Amino acid sequence: MEKSNVEIVSLPKEKWEGVTIPLVTRSDSYYDVQIDPLDEKGCTVKLVKKKAEKEILHTPEEYDFPDSLYQPHWVDAQAFGVVSESGELLACIEVCPEDWSNRMLVTELWVSDELRGQGVGKRLMDKAKEVARSQNRRAIILETQSCNTNAIGFYLHQGFELIGFDTCCYTNADIYRHEVRINLGFFFHREAIRH
Repeated sequence: MEKSNVEIVSLPKEKWEGVTIPLVTRSDSYYDVQIDPLDEKGCTVKLVKKKAEKEILHTPEEYDFPDSLYQPHWVDAQAFGVVSESGELLACIEVCPEDWSNRMLVTELWVSDELRGQGVGKRLMDKAKEVARSQNRRAIILETQSCNTNAIGFYLHQGFELIGFDTCCYTNADIYRHEVRINLGFFFHREAIRH
């Protein structure tokens, strides 16, 4: 993997609010969510990685509310990224504190095709971890989709783990569409809790 020496800079709200992120998801696999019915004895849940029959493709045009920086519901968000010399956004991460739970949310993470595979995503996630540590947050949480196996693999490699899922977040047929909301978390000081 080639390492990029591009600079990660702050993306101030005054300049970047409302800027659309051209997030395109492509995948040849998905996690099939299999849930046995819950009864008084419990239930079994499995996420099984499977090959897709055809490429799974999601583009900003298919959503009523495409991803953008500093959306109004993310109060106190901060964004960081890579900007070209001409001022074009090439990569970004946005984080937002969830004060009531003392967690940090990653609300956006995107790396352009031209910067993929150069370590930029890791550097952006390291920035999120740095911000969370500086605010003494206990965890970082984020949302992705069961069909975004590349992102899930990246997050797992960055130390995130499964913390939950929502089988009807986007539609009533999310399981059948292979697009289930997956929630992942990164925990600070986890070892202290285990002992």
